[in-house]
Amino acid sequence: MLARCRGVALQGLEALQVSVEVDIAPGLPGLQLVGLADAAIQEARERVRAALRNSGLRVPLTRVVVSLAPADLRKEGPGFDLPIALGLLVASGQLDQAHLQGVWSAAELGLDGRLRPIRGVLAMAMAAQQQGARALLVATANGPEAALVEGLTVWGASSLGEALALLADPATGRPQAATPLAVAPWNGGASSTAQSQGSGADLAEVHGQAHGRRALEIAAAGDHHLLLVGPPGSGKTMLARRLAGLLPPLRRNEALELTRLHSVAGLLADGGGLVRQRPFRSPHHSCSGPALIGGGSQPRPGELSLAHQGVLFLDELTEFRRDVLDQLRQPLEEGEVWISRARQRCRFPCRTTLVAATNPCPCGWFGDPERPCVCGEGVRRRYWNRLSGPLLDRIDLQVVMRRAAAGELLALTKPSGGESSATVGDRVTEARQRMRDRNPRGDSNGQLPAERLASILRLSPEARRLWERLHDQRKLSARSSQRLLRVARTISDLAADEEVGTAAIAEALTYRSFDPSASPP
Repeated sequence: MLARCRGVALQGLEALQVSVEVDIAPGLPGLQLVGLADAAIQEARERVRAALRNSGLRVPLTRVVVSLAPADLRKEGPGFDLPIALGLLVASGQLDQAHLQGVWSAAELGLDGRLRPIRGVLAMAMAAQQQGARALLVATANGPEAALVEGLTVWGASSLGEALALLADPATGRPQAATPLAVAPWNGGASSTAQSQGSGADLAEVHGQAHGRRALEIAAAGDHHLLLVGPPGSGKTMLARRLAGLLPPLRRNEALELTRLHSVAGLLADGGGLVRQRPFRSPHHSCSGPALIGGGSQPRPGELSLAHQGVLFLDELTEFRRDVLDQLRQPLEEGEVWISRARQRCRFPCRTTLVAATNPCPCGWFGDPERPCVCGEGVRRRYWNRLSGPLLDRIDLQVVMRRAAAGELLALTKPSGGESSATVGDRVTEARQRMRDRNPRGDSNGQLPAERLASILRLSPEARRLWERLHDQRKLSARSSQRLLRVARTISDLAADEEVGTAAIAEALTYRSFDPSASPP
C-alpha cells in the first residue's frame, strides 16, 4: 500500500516542500530510506519505530520503503520524523489518507512519542502559507513561532497521539497563536530606543571621547561602518557595545526576517515570538571563514548574517586572519552573502553595521603622548599589513582614540553630564526618518547605491568645490570619495539641514584617518 504526506526541507533561508512517500510490500521486515537523506534522517528509522510502539500503535512487520522526493534535493535534520510516522500509519491502515490532505508536518519524535521542536519552523510556515497548505502540524514548542505567519492554521501537538487526534478532529485542539509579545501593537518606534534594546548599557556612562561618541551617533544614523583605533583602556569596546542602543526599534518586516534567520540557525528559544531587539554579535578573533560569513555542507548563516539589522563587533581586528577578513568585502558592500555549493546556492541577508576595534601597534602605545611605543617601524608596518586596503576603504568612519585624562577618570565616580542613549537615539531616529522621506526605498545613507547618491545629495556649490579639492589633494579612490559624501549627508541629516555644506564635508574628512595619503595612526 502506498501513502503520501508533506514534509519540509530547509535550503539556506528557504523552505522547500518534500513529498514523503511510504510503500509497504511483502518481504523481510525492514525500513529503507531513499532520497539523499543525511545521517539524522537515516536514524529516524529507530526513532519512528520506538515512538509508534510506545504510543500504542502498530509497527508494520514487513518491508517498508520511504522515499523523500525530489530525490536530488539533499535533506537534513530530524524534522522528517513526524511525516515519516504519519505516512507509515496511513500505509498500514491506522490513519485515513484524507486526514493528511493539505497538511504539512515537521517535528522530531522522542522514543516515547513526544514531539520535539526543530529549527527553521518560521521559514517552513512561510513556505506552507505561500503554497496554500491547509494547516501546519508542529511540536507545541514551535507553535508560537509558526503562528507568526498570518493566514496559516498552525496545530501544535505535544505527542504523536495528540497529533493523530488533531488530524482526525481538528476541533479537539486549539490553533496555535503567536506569543503576546509577538502580537503586541506595533508602535513603529514610539517607545524610547534605549528601552527597546534592553541592553542596560547607556552612552551616558562613557566619559570623554567626544570624537568617538560623535562617530557612534553618525554610524547609528546612517548605517556607516566604524573603526576605532586606540591604546588599551581607551574605551573602544565600551563605545562599540552602546551602538545597538542608539538604533531605532525594528519594524515588523525587519523583525520577521531577523526571526527567520535566527530560527534557521537554531538560536530561537522554545516558544519564542518575534526577535524584537537588534542583535549584537561579537565573534572571537580565532573564528574561521565559514563561522564569520556562513557555510557548511548544508549552508547556515554565519556571524555576519546573525548580526543582520544590528551590530557586528570585531574586537582586536588585526588578530583576525587576513583571508577571513577579506571575505567581508563584498557582503559589506552588497548587504547579502551568497554561499555556493556543488548542488545548491543560498542567500543570507547581512545588512549590518560593522564596528571594529584595534590597537595602533602590537604593544598598543604608538602615538601616546606619555607612554613610548616599543615597536619598530617594520613591526608596525607588518601589523597594519594584516588589514587590506580595500577592506579599510569600505569603512566609512575611522576614529583614532586617545587615552582618557586623569580628570576624566575621576569623573567616573560622579554623575555623568553626557547625553544618554535615549537622547542621542531620538536624534538618530529623526535623521533616519528624513532619509526615508527623501528615499522611497528606505535605504539609509550608508546603504544607498552609488547610482542614486547624486540624486539625494544636495551639495552646496562651496561644498562641491571643497570636495573636489580634497579628492585631488588626498588622492581618494572613487569609493572613498563617495563614502565621504555619504557621511557628510548623514551629518547634515542629524543637523536637520536640507543642503550639505562645507562644515559637513570638513567634519566627514576627520573620519578618514587611514586613507593612503594620510599618516599612519
